[in-house]
Amino acid sequence: MDYLLSVRGRNGDAYSNALGGVKYLAVPAGADKLHRDHEIRSAAWMAAVQESAGAIRNDAGELVEKGHIVVFVHGFNTDQFDMLERHRKIRAGLEAHGFQGTLISYDWPSDGSVLGYCSDRRDARLAADKLFTHGIRPLSRLQRPDCAYNIHALAHSMGCFLLREAFDYADDDHATAQNAWIVSQVAMVAADISQKSMKTGSPSTSSLFRRSVRITSYFSPFDDVLSISEVKRVGLSRRLGRVGLPEDTPDKAVNLYCGEYYKVNRDDFGEDPGIAHRWHFDSPRFYEDLYHTLLGKLDRHVIPTRAPTTSGGLALW
Repeated sequence: MDYLLSVRGRNGDAYSNALGGVKYLAVPAGADKLHRDHEIRSAAWMAAVQESAGAIRNDAGELVEKGHIVVFVHGFNTDQFDMLERHRKIRAGLEAHGFQGTLISYDWPSDGSVLGYCSDRRDARLAADKLFTHGIRPLSRLQRPDCAYNIHALAHSMGCFLLREAFDYADDDHATAQNAWIVSQVAMVAADISQKSMKTGSPSTSSLFRRSVRITSYFSPFDDVLSISEVKRVGLSRRLGRVGLPEDTPDKAVNLYCGEYYKVNRDDFGEDPGIAHRWHFDSPRFYEDLYHTLLGKLDRHVIPTRAPTTSGGLALW
């Protein structure tokens, strides 16, 4: 079963590219598109997600190993069909390396067109509030000292902007801010946010850093799609997913250079337009690195998919 939290508006029994009310979906593995019949009540959805998180208990019912819940936030220019396909690629890619938790995808309206960049960014701001209200807030209330799972976030492209804004909304809400909630691992892939926003003390990311254990940024200078974002910003704001973290960033942030890996292996990813921005989802090596990142059992420097760079950082290899 695939679990999705969708905020697309309805269009008959299907869904549109307009923002709508929140829907909790449990999609059978054989379904090739989303349908109104996949919607279930929030309480049943939340219970199913927790049940599938993969927590291990002994015969006495004592927790032996925590499970894992990963929330994926897609980026711009992603229609619903592509979103479902990517959700399943991520799930299969992680499971191929032994992941036994569950994946949730946050399905927000995206125009499915590069020309829709500006409208997608406006939608992302609105969708961030809904991610906070219907995702972060209820999940934070479930986090207790005896919590049986870790919660992680995986975001791609403009989804990183949406995730950042949702964290900010969460800390603006008094009730949620008072809860001792935290996201274990945050993985930002080809992040369409400004590099400077990740500097220590930046108000844009203070909540993101405060509420997470570790943030990993996968970046590549060959990402041509992020150059479109830079053009729309008159070239004044360098994208995190293109140039990596700034020097002045909290220690919990991990800079992972993916440019050389992409350059060497680019023929494996095809010639589709924009592949330099999303090759990660077709790379077993990326999923192996992500698997170790999410489990958090290894220090950033000893994850076997990484090697040191000449500048003192880390690279996917």
